[in-house]
Parts: sequence; C-alpha cells; structure tokens
Amino acid sequence: MQRVLLAGFGFMGKKHADVYHLFPDACVVAVVDPRGEDLGESLRASHLEGVPVFASLASAMEEVEFSVVDICLPTDIHRTIALEAFAAGKHVFCEKPIALTRSDASDMTLAAHQSDRHFMVGHCIRFWPEYITLKRIVDSGEHGRLLSLSLSRRTGRPSYSIDDWVNKPDRCLGAALDLHIHDADFLLHLLGAPEAVFSQGLRDETGWSSISTQYLYDGRIVTADGAWNYPANWGFQMRYTAVFERAVLDFDSRSALTLAAGEAEPIALLMPPHDGYYHELAYFIGCLERSETVSISTGDQASASLDLVLAEIQSADTGKQISLK
Repeated sequence: MQRVLLAGFGFMGKKHADVYHLFPDACVVAVVDPRGEDLGESLRASHLEGVPVFASLASAMEEVEFSVVDICLPTDIHRTIALEAFAAGKHVFCEKPIALTRSDASDMTLAAHQSDRHFMVGHCIRFWPEYITLKRIVDSGEHGRLLSLSLSRRTGRPSYSIDDWVNKPDRCLGAALDLHIHDADFLLHLLGAPEAVFSQGLRDETGWSSISTQYLYDGRIVTADGAWNYPANWGFQMRYTAVFERAVLDFDSRSALTLAAGEAEPIALLMPPHDGYYHELAYFIGCLERSETVSISTGDQASASLDLVLAEIQSADTGKQISLK
C-alpha cells in the first residue's frame, strides 16, 4: 500500500485525490496546503474527510508516515518541494511542466537519481486512450507511414488557479508552457526530437496566450497549436488529425475517435474506461508496488519536453527557426 501526501489541493490536487480514491493499493494520508481548515468541504467532496492538512512538507513529515509526495503546486515551486521530498527519501510524482527553467529541471532529475527514488512527471497525454491508439497505429505501420499530423489544445483563459498564479508570467509562462507542452511532450514520445522548430505566438501581460509551431521531421508535416485566449464559454478542446498512407485517424474531445480507411465509412473506435489522469497514476503506483523502474514520463523525458517548448518560445520571440540538432 502506497501512502501518498498531496502537496497542493487546487484544481489538479482534487483530480489526483479523486483518482487515488479508486485504487486499492494507494491512499492519501496527508495534504499540504496553506489554506488549512478552509479546505474542509473540498476534502469531503474528494473522500478525504479527516485527512490532516499541513502548512509545509516539513511539518507533515514530523507527524505522518508516507512514501510518496504528489506535487500539484504552482510550477515555480516544483523544484523546492521535489528536492525536499527526495532528501527525505520519498518517491515523487510531479505535475507538468517539470519546472520553468532548465536549471531547475536539472536539479530535480539529479536529486531523483542521487536519492534512488522513483520520479515521474504528469504528462498525462502519453496515457490518454486516444493518444495511445495513435501511437500504436504509428508504431505498427498497419495503415502505412504517417504523412502528416496536426494537434491542438484550445480553451478560455484559466480562472481556477489559487492566487491566479497561472496568469502570472513569472510563475507560468502562459499557454505555451502550461497548456501546449502536452502536445510537445507527446510528439517527443511519438516521433522523437524534431530537427528544428519554427513558432509564432501571441503574448500579453499574462504571458504567452497562444503559440503555433511547425516541427521539422524528415518526410512528414507536423504542426501543433495551443491557446487559452478563447472566449470563457468555449470550454476545453483537444484534438488531432493524423494522415497515414492508407487511413486518417481523427480525434476531437468533443466527439469521438474515428478511423477512415479505404472505401469504408469512417468508424468510431471504442476506448477503454478512465482518462489519462487515472492511467498515469495507475502506472506510477503500479511501478512502486512492483518495484519497477518508471520508464514513461520520467524526469529526464519531462526535461526534454521543457527544452522543446523553451526552443519554441525562443523561435516565437525571435521570428527565427531554432535548430535542435
């Protein structure tokens, strides 16, 4: 049984708590959040009534035994909490992105290696059923070679973060890093690193509100865009279209995954239950229970995804193509 401390009980902390409630081999035994007793109703809604809330990780470690720290805090303090957890011999799951800077990410991955603890970063799209299906079809070649791929993530400006940290550029870097990195990370998972990137973006007082990137892969057309400057009532949408030599795979989170191949009518593909949040945490807890090494969404992979998005931001800033080779 893995005893989990949730560091942060905002939007993502609640999602993780709801997932852990479904697992027979993990339980949340403590929460770190400066709001303390004000979390009472939220804790009850996530089946955590009676779980103690602490102001700091250090104070929690004095009173509660746990093996895992799950970091759902603002990106700019990921490093501080991760290093404290590794120093105490805890396994760490950290929400994406791993950090705001290369140096912070490097410190975190080094600490994980030195502590010999498990470290995973929450790039949940690698575990989302529709994206797992895309990777399976690309890897198998069952519909021929992938010719082109476009990915999108679109939403209204986030208003759910504590102290509105998501809309503060020194804490988030905007949609380019917090939203678009999902697709950038998945491209690394699917196709490896591109030769170069060329990006255009929109920036305002809150950071990068929109970014669109062309990725240079030999013989393929690959693009991705991410934006949270849509109207508030737009909701959330993620989608992709993958064109193969003998088929088209199309996904929109507002409808279903469809496959068009040959002369037959497009068909909707059935997906397994649960979303990527469930599957990523199930994988992480499973690795801990079986004493297996985490090999998907590792700290090193998350650092590479951060590097890729920072190169995209550099391209958007300068108007130049940025080589990655």
